[in-house]
Amino acid sequence: MIKPQIPLNERERILALKSFNVLDTLVEEEYDAITKIAAEICNTPMALVSLVDSDRQWFKSHYGIDATETPRDLAFCAHAINTPENILIVEDSHKDDRFKDNPLVTGGPLVQFYAGAPLNTQEGFSIGTLCVIDTKPRKNFSQKQKECLKALANQVMAQLELRRHILLQKLVNEELNRKNDQLKHFSYRLAHDMKTPLHGISSLVGFIKEDYLHLLKETEIPEWLDTIDDRVSYMEALINGIMTHTNILNNPIEFKTFQIVDEINKIEDKIDSTTHFNLKLNNFEGQLNHSLECISFIFSELIKNTLKFSNQSLPEIEIGISDENKHYEFSYIDNGPGITEQMHKKVFVMFETLKRTNVTDTGIGLATVKALVEKLGGVITLNNRADNQSGVDFRFTLAKEIYTTPLQMTQCVNLKAPHELK
Repeated sequence: MIKPQIPLNERERILALKSFNVLDTLVEEEYDAITKIAAEICNTPMALVSLVDSDRQWFKSHYGIDATETPRDLAFCAHAINTPENILIVEDSHKDDRFKDNPLVTGGPLVQFYAGAPLNTQEGFSIGTLCVIDTKPRKNFSQKQKECLKALANQVMAQLELRRHILLQKLVNEELNRKNDQLKHFSYRLAHDMKTPLHGISSLVGFIKEDYLHLLKETEIPEWLDTIDDRVSYMEALINGIMTHTNILNNPIEFKTFQIVDEINKIEDKIDSTTHFNLKLNNFEGQLNHSLECISFIFSELIKNTLKFSNQSLPEIEIGISDENKHYEFSYIDNGPGITEQMHKKVFVMFETLKRTNVTDTGIGLATVKALVEKLGGVITLNNRADNQSGVDFRFTLAKEIYTTPLQMTQCVNLKAPHELK
């Protein structure tokens, strides 16, 4: 018996094998199905998915044989990994100096015929084989059987690569979750630590106005105090806006079925505004299965912006929805002053404001809306109204399915810009 040679890249090869985290794992149907098919196609009583470790070969799947591993020195597969581009075929092990006195040949499982297709990683390391075994010599292993064996070996590697991808994605997700938790904790502490002195400043300004205003009437100090109050209010609004942005983008997405028209009406009732407005809903019959929290936030922000900037005695808002194959399309149109075309993209930039109507305008709302829409697998655009009337015309899409498991990317649905709703 001739022991198999150790590949020159053995250290890297073993690291590649370990990266799949597959050694000594439980039986899986996907691999068992492949070994069964390989045995059927090649007309052999045994087939294995064999992974060559540093001192053993371990069987991820073993069809027609009870053993789960053997010493590496005895492994036919340990020879096969030295020729990663070719299938190793041993027609009669009794006539092959490498194997004729091998215990696997002279004793159980009586290996007489062997064909092993190497399992090669994307990096080019051969980590094992998909092999078929017979208890009698064979000279009739056809070209078609060789091609099928190699194709099935590729399927084994596809399963292993998928396993590695899932593992890596899981590790990345765990690290991201850990970082997000740290960021949340930091944000809460920062918000608290920043608000405390702001409340102190606001209280102090209030005390000065209440107790000493009569002494300051003929000076500019009351105006300065008002400016300080405005700056404090702006800072508080900025902190609250950043916290809202952080929270809603980091909250898990939870889908539920709801009546969209009822929820839009609830948003209208919840908005704290003395301004009355007309709301028209198009195609809002039926139910939606989506994130109620996210949709409510998006429309709340859009309606608040309409009321904030409206120059009409009775603002009018028209909201439409279209149910497409893989996503929903929404339109939001109002009759306000509108936004010049060169500013259409700027409104979605964090901290950008077209004009400040009060001290709490921060430029965070629409930036959060855009980020949330993209998190939900969609896109949002601002357009000129098709009827050439003044006002805004927002169009956005929301994917019907949002994937968040380690296997599935968070943004799986790639949607084009929403077309005009009719």
